Amino acid sequence: MNKNIKRYYSISEVSKMLNVSETTLRYWETKLPQLSPKTRSGSKVRQYEDRDIEILRNIYNLVKVRGFRLSAARKYLNENRQGVEKKADILETLISVRDQLKELKAQLDTLV
Repeated sequence: MNKNIKRYYSISEVSKMLNVSETTLRYWETKLPQLSPKTRSGSKVRQYEDRDIEILRNIYNLVKVRGFRLSAARKYLNENRQGVEKKADILETLISVRDQLKELKAQLDTLV
């Protein structure tokens, strides 16, 4: 087992990963029953697992990228979760390819 893999992430780490505020994450938790990070007993510190982060990435894709309202995103996730996950994966791949192409273009521009 790889010891470098984290099992839990804090709300601040997840906030940075997705580039959304901690307040936004807390709000999404109240509106989306699929999202329920674990909390440490007593301290109520949220602990996000990889599964939670994947759900958040899907929500981000629907709300921030595709412009869905949160209620529509919730319905869409309930009805077509596999489709949403597949589209989110495709979008992440395309964004990564775009970023790599931008880097390559910048390198080529320095050669000319």
